Amino acid sequence: MVKEFSLASMPQLHFGAGMISVLPTAAKNFGGRVLLITGAHSFISSEHGQNLLEEFRASNILVEQFSIAKEPSPDMIDAAVKEFSDEQPDCVIAVGGGSALDGGKAISAMLPLGRPVKDYLEGVGKVPAHPGVKVPFIAVPTTSGTGSEATKNAVISEIGEAGYKRSLRHNNFVPDLAIVDPVLTLSCPSATTAASGMDAFTQLLESYVSTASNPMTDALAVEGLKCVAGALANVYRDGANLEARTDMALASYLSGITLANAGLGLVHGFASPIGGYFEIPHGVICSTLMGPVNRITVRKLRVRKNHPEALKKYATVGKIFSQEGRRPDDYYIDSLLSTIESWSKEMNIPSLSRYGIKRDHFNKIVEGTGNKNNPIALEHDEMVEVLEAAFTHPES
Repeated sequence: MVKEFSLASMPQLHFGAGMISVLPTAAKNFGGRVLLITGAHSFISSEHGQNLLEEFRASNILVEQFSIAKEPSPDMIDAAVKEFSDEQPDCVIAVGGGSALDGGKAISAMLPLGRPVKDYLEGVGKVPAHPGVKVPFIAVPTTSGTGSEATKNAVISEIGEAGYKRSLRHNNFVPDLAIVDPVLTLSCPSATTAASGMDAFTQLLESYVSTASNPMTDALAVEGLKCVAGALANVYRDGANLEARTDMALASYLSGITLANAGLGLVHGFASPIGGYFEIPHGVICSTLMGPVNRITVRKLRVRKNHPEALKKYATVGKIFSQEGRRPDDYYIDSLLSTIESWSKEMNIPSLSRYGIKRDHFNKIVEGTGNKNNPIALEHDEMVEVLEAAFTHPES
């Protein structure tokens, strides 16, 4: 019998090569004044960016720009709100990676309030809940990883000894429109392709084996994992492969849907304190931890033998990646774990030690890490073992 489940709302979606062309008309539907949020400078200086600005001008759309150059902090969001609150835009458009999308989502949510975003962040805010008002928001990803274009939360970080990585969340914050054009990802650097792609892989796998998964998220996660299996290594080796870029764009979008509805596991549990304490990209955290978290989780599942459904799911994913028939489940599970580790090595995923993390920090990180939705909870010593493996793993 199918268990009860709920499914969160999703944005209107335009998906496919060349779909960026619908953006000016879509923006005009909200009005003639746009706040464009981008990453550092790469999109605006690109041919796609210049063409888009020209199309906005031709459509009599006034565009103001704001850059989110790295993972968004409260100060960045507050600065944008202060700068544009007097004459609020008719819509906010974020074009970029997960940081730009999260930043744009938060700015669209805070412009109507004009208050510090930190007041509304989960776990650190002073206000019980955001009322859900926002400026209409359009998300246009240029990387394939976070799935932020499909979710209702914006992740905000304040980095330091007392740092945090928390979400601004409301059902209304799901983008009004997501435009996923894989052509925009063709120029994505190989290191970003690897880290963001492994993040999408992590989100799909974690949501699939999550204790909060349901038949809908399982179906979407499996479809996304099929895309990852056939595309991620290929797109890392050949960034101009549009077919592989398209598959990874779909995998990323699906990972946003599945994480929003099934939750995530221990890799993302670690990502919260690590990303708050240290200046390390989210995709790198997930890429580095994915191997040891799954290896130690599987080891414990095998010892305890009380979660056979989780091991069955790991085997299902292993079959997708190995494409070999008539093998026992343990073979497929081990094959999946080997694929994760070999991809991490091939893609030059850096170790945690490259970002100023030391063994002295392990206990503090573990104390701030949640086990929520992981197929089986890991103990303190097991989580330290994960960090040790990610701290010292060999880089090719």
